[in-house]
Amino acid sequence: MPLLLPLTLFAATFCFALGVSLPLIQVDRLFVFTDEPSLIGIVTGLWNQGDGLLAAVIGLFSLVFPALKLMLLHCAAYAEHRSPRIPAWFRALANWSMLDVVLVALVVFAAKTSGVAAAFTRPGLWFFAASALLTASASALVKRDTVERH
Repeated sequence: MPLLLPLTLFAATFCFALGVSLPLIQVDRLFVFTDEPSLIGIVTGLWNQGDGLLAAVIGLFSLVFPALKLMLLHCAAYAEHRSPRIPAWFRALANWSMLDVVLVALVVFAAKTSGVAAAFTRPGLWFFAASALLTASASALVKRDTVERH
C-alpha cells in the first residue's frame, strides 16, 4: 500500500482546489436571475458587501484550516524523519475538519428554505465534501504509517 497515501493526498488536494473554485450552489431567484457562487466567490462577496466578520469566519474555517491541514499532511507524509506522535496542535486542527462542510451545507440549506430562491447543489460542493473525506483518510493513513514506523 505504498501508493495509497500519495494518491489520497493528491486526490484530497485536487478536490479541495476544485471545491473552492467551482460553483457550490445554483440559486435561482424569481425564475429569472441565477447565481452560481464558488466558495472563494462567497467569501469575496461577503467581504465586499461589508460582512467582514462573516467572511473571515467562513474563510478561516472553509479555506484556511483545510488548506493548512492539507499542507501539514503533505509535510508529515513526506518528512524524512517522522516523529512517532502527531503534534497536539495538528489534532486540534483535525477537530475542526468537518466544520467547513457544515458551513457550506448551512448556506445551501438557508438558500433552499428562504422561499425567495431555489437552490441546487453544484459540483464544487461535492468536490469540497470529497476533499474533507479524503483529507480525513489521509490523516488516518499518516497516523497509521507513523505508528508502524516506530
